[in-house]
Amino acid sequence: MDLQLLEQAFSTHFNAKAEFIVRAPGRVNLIGEHTDYNEGFVLPMAIDRAIWLALRPRLDSMVRVRSLDLSSEAAFDLNALAPGKGWADYLKGVAHHLISAGYSLKGFEAVMTGDVPRGAGLSSSAAIELACARAFAEVSGFEWDAPRMARLAQRAENEWIGVKCGIMDQMASAASRAGYALFLDCRSLEYRHVRLPEDIAIVILDTSTRRGLVDSAYNERREQCERAAQWFNVRALRDVTVEDFEDRTTRFSGLDETARMRARHVIYENDRVLQTIDHLRAGNMSRVGKIFNDSHDSLRDDFEVTNDALNLMVECARLREECYGARMTGAGFGGCAVALVIKERTAEFSRKVAADYKQRSGLETAIYVCQPAEGASLVKK
Repeated sequence: MDLQLLEQAFSTHFNAKAEFIVRAPGRVNLIGEHTDYNEGFVLPMAIDRAIWLALRPRLDSMVRVRSLDLSSEAAFDLNALAPGKGWADYLKGVAHHLISAGYSLKGFEAVMTGDVPRGAGLSSSAAIELACARAFAEVSGFEWDAPRMARLAQRAENEWIGVKCGIMDQMASAASRAGYALFLDCRSLEYRHVRLPEDIAIVILDTSTRRGLVDSAYNERREQCERAAQWFNVRALRDVTVEDFEDRTTRFSGLDETARMRARHVIYENDRVLQTIDHLRAGNMSRVGKIFNDSHDSLRDDFEVTNDALNLMVECARLREECYGARMTGAGFGGCAVALVIKERTAEFSRKVAADYKQRSGLETAIYVCQPAEGASLVKK
C-alpha cells in the first residue's frame, strides 16, 4: 500500500492532514472449515492484503468515511445509529457493539481503501470491521484488546449484518502474527501462533464465482449442526470425537442423514486441524497436503458447500506435481481455493493452473501468492 497516496487522498477529500493510518488484514483459512461456529478448532492466517483507513478524530459524534474503491461516502452519528444497507453498516455495527460494551467513542473522518477481494471467501468484511475497531481505539484512546475486539466485531456481523458467522475471521484479522498461522480454539478463544515453513507458498486461487452469505445456505448448515449436537446430547459438535461419532451413529438411529453428514464433516475436520499442526511442526508437508485434500472432499461430499468451479479449481491444482494439496477455503458456494505449493515453483504453478482452469471452465482466475501477515495494527501516527 502506498501510504503517501492514501494520505494525499485524505488531504484532498477533507482538506486536512490525516493523524492516523490503521489497517486490518483479510485472511485465508488453511484448515478447519465450518468448525468455528461449532466451537471447534481452526487454523487461519492473515494475508498481506488488507483494509486501510487514513483518519483524524472529530470533535463531535459524527463518523464520515470516503471509500476510495467504491467512490462513495457514508456518514452517521454515533448517538443515532440505525441499521441501513451497504458497506457503511459494517462500521455502524462495530460502533454499536463497542458502545454497548461500554466504550466511549469519538467521531472521526477517514478515507478507506483495500485490496482484499470482496466476496471471495477472504473475509473482506472482517477486515473492514477490525480496521474500524482499530480506528475507534486510536481516536477514542482505549487499549487494543485483540480477542475482545474480535468478539465485538463478530457480534456486529451476527446481529447487525445478519450473518451468523463464527469467530474465526475476526480473530484472524485481529490477532495474527507475521510469519505464522493462528491456531484458535473457538470455544475458549485461546490461541497460539504456528510457524509456517519458509519454503512453502500459500497460493489462493480465485474461481471468479461469488456467493452471498446472507442469502446462502450458511445459516441452514449451522442449524443442521446444532440439530446434530442435540442428538449427541452435547453443547456443540466440538465435544464429539471421531471415535464417539463412529460408535454412536453405528449403534443408534434417530439422526437424519443430512445432519449426520454435516456432523461427520465437522468432527473429522476438527481432527484434521490438530493433525495439520503436528505435521507442520514435523515438516511433513506431504501429509499436510493429503489432509488438505481430505478436507475439500469432505466439504464437497458431506457438507455440500462447494460448487463446480471450486471443485474444478482444486482438481487443476492437484494435478500439478509442485502442489502438495488444495482445498476450498471460506464458507463455500464460490470464492477461492487454497493450495500448498513448493515456493520456488510458484510462478510455474500459477501459470499452469490459470491456463488449465480457463480452458476447462471458460473463466479467468486471479491468483494471489500470500505471505502470513500481522493482525490489525496502527501503521502510522
